[in-house]
Amino acid sequence: MGTVQGTGPGTAAAGVSVEGQGHLTGFGTPTYRGFVLTSLMLIYVLNFLDRGLLGVVAEEVMADLSITDGQFGLLTGFGFALFYTLVGIPLAQMAETRHRVWIMTICIALWSGATALSGLANPITIGPLVISGFVVMLICRLLVGVGEAGCTPPANSLIADYYPPAKRAQALGFYGMGVTLGTMSANLIGGPVADNFGWRTAFIVIGLAGVLVAVLFKLAVREPPRGYSDPPGMPRPERAGLGAAMKELSGKPAFWLMATAATMAAFCGYGQTTFQTSFIRRTFTDLSLTEVTLFFNAPASLAASVSVFMTGFLATKLVKRYPSAVAWLPGLGIMLAVPFYFVAYTAENRWVCLTFLMLGALVKYGYIGSQYTIGQGVVGLRTRATAIAILLFVVNLIGYGLGPLFIGAVSDVLFTMKMNADGFGDVARAVCRGASFETLDAATQAACRSNDAESLRDSLMTIATMHIIPGVFFFLCARRLQSDLVAR
Repeated sequence: MGTVQGTGPGTAAAGVSVEGQGHLTGFGTPTYRGFVLTSLMLIYVLNFLDRGLLGVVAEEVMADLSITDGQFGLLTGFGFALFYTLVGIPLAQMAETRHRVWIMTICIALWSGATALSGLANPITIGPLVISGFVVMLICRLLVGVGEAGCTPPANSLIADYYPPAKRAQALGFYGMGVTLGTMSANLIGGPVADNFGWRTAFIVIGLAGVLVAVLFKLAVREPPRGYSDPPGMPRPERAGLGAAMKELSGKPAFWLMATAATMAAFCGYGQTTFQTSFIRRTFTDLSLTEVTLFFNAPASLAASVSVFMTGFLATKLVKRYPSAVAWLPGLGIMLAVPFYFVAYTAENRWVCLTFLMLGALVKYGYIGSQYTIGQGVVGLRTRATAIAILLFVVNLIGYGLGPLFIGAVSDVLFTMKMNADGFGDVARAVCRGASFETLDAATQAACRSNDAESLRDSLMTIATMHIIPGVFFFLCARRLQSDLVAR
């Protein structure tokens, strides 16, 4: 393993050399390791808080900026994901050799600043040119995507150096809770703030708070030696480029089977969470935004967080008897979610809807920690961040990029079909939003409300059935996993 000179609060004892024990103990004291892991998880919470906030205030933003479900799907999905994926791999390459804590600090400040600017999105007139509020918001979300691309790859690399292989599944499961806790936080904070002060204030307050978090993160977290927690004798190439990473991954079928599973799970999940607030508000019209976020979305997100942690915990406990449990366990959960979501989307009683949304989330989201455990477990230490970036490239471009867009586009098509069937084919969906809605007669308003809710419900039911696909691919990954693992 070599000799590592410890300094500062992150080591077992300042100024004391540690010889060959990292693969058993990890880097730093148990207390400090726990602090760093919690800090990284909270950064991930902030990542998904900023990302999920737009879905929470979807109805207000669509009304204010006069956009359709399809445009909103582009705004929340592909527009964000395109830039996220384009810069993700270069940033991960930097994380293989550069200071990971600094990279994360800069990226946190960037995406938080762009989140604050999202609250200022309005039409801009430059001479004869008019830039719509939708385009301004899209530009802000592109910048959020650029910043958030520098979060997970370096964070995974840091966790791998703080924790030995035997404890990484549980550590990464804890880190993965940031996805669902961030979504829950977007509801707990964004809903009440938007209800009381407006959706723009919610973006500005949360964005500025994130800039402060970036500063605190840099002051509190230390950069560990690379490979500190890997087994002795593990190859340590000085640098591995993208070509080398792709070459290594080309011989790892388990990685690509897992990536396909995670991508399809994200395709379904991101689409659902993006439009969940809109679905509930259109279905149960007497509920306020605060009621929806606190009594529906937050409990469902909490159930998802329990799913992430418990799957990582169970996989760690089962690994000796069932070495591939980290792959087949989330696959089983995803498939079990299908009937739960079907009941939730067809329920006429709000509490039945909530119960089955929570049950679906409780069994589904364990795949989040598993995807990171498998993704970095099948490659050497110099390609971990790049492997995770490649995984996120696929997951975000296809899953996050196309999932919300798919639901929004299908919803728009179904809305048009339903309006045509009801004899209102000349009424565009944008007319059913905002101030223009009040100019419509009573019959047209009723058709708008009914078809707005039903088209989105049918679109969500379509994507709910597609959860079978990622479940199957996780089971296929389990069959190849043991032969492809590097870190055990």
